[in-house]
Order: sequence, then C-alpha cells, then structure tokens
Amino acid sequence: MQTAKNGDTVVIEFVVKTNDGRVVGGTENTEPQTLKIGNVEIFPQIEAALTGMEVGSEATVTIEAENAFGPRQEQLVVDIPRENLPPEPAPQPGMTLSAQQQDGSTLNLVITEVGDTAVKADGNHPLAGEDLTFGLTLVEIKDAA
Repeated sequence: MQTAKNGDTVVIEFVVKTNDGRVVGGTENTEPQTLKIGNVEIFPQIEAALTGMEVGSEATVTIEAENAFGPRQEQLVVDIPRENLPPEPAPQPGMTLSAQQQDGSTLNLVITEVGDTAVKADGNHPLAGEDLTFGLTLVEIKDAA
C-alpha cells in the first residue's frame, strides 16, 4: 500500500486540542486540508508523523508550547491610554489593534479589558503557552509531481 513521503501532496482531517481537552482548531466543520509534505505548511512534527502513513491511518502528535506558538510573554500584555485610541469604534474586549514595534514590525494586539482611562491589550498568540495535541487522519495521497 502507498505511504506518504516527502514531496507528496496529502489531504488530511485533523482536530487540535489543548492539554485540558479544549478543541481549538481542526477540519470538523470545514473541508479536509491539503498540504505538500516538505513545504513547511504545517508544524514539522505533523509532517514527520504524516511521512510513512497510509490512507486511512490515524496518528496523534503533541507539540509542546515552545515548539508551537511559544511561551506566553507577559511583556506583550500592555496598558494603552484611551486617549491614544481613536474614539470610534469604542474599544471592546476581543477587538484587535495593530501596533508598530520599535523594529518596524507590526504586532497584533487583542483588547482583553476596557477601563475608564486605559485598555489592556495582549500581543501573545491566543495559543501561546499551550501544548497542542493534533489528532490526524490521512484521507488521500497525491503523488509528487
């Protein structure tokens, strides 16, 4: 039976869970995902698990936070004076802001708290600090070109 190898385009179904079992992603409500092994389109640990799998095979891969979205960095949680924000729309928890960092790169922030004089915003990825467990199913293998 054919097994997936580097250079193959594969179709997978997956679910992503945190250590506490919370589902944070996957293909359950979408189409299966197509990717090419070796193109670094997904975590390298996932590519390694897919390599050698046969269609219909399942695998579970856990990726530690340091190798996923990194540890939480408290210095990325900042207070922003409300006078530094535009008056409209009014800031609400869950809104995103973009801030230019000293090196010129852009940091996306999510407002977590709104106070009378300032808002608290978090620049960490929502899954920073989380170990992630992927449940994988290989649906199809398309040979490398």
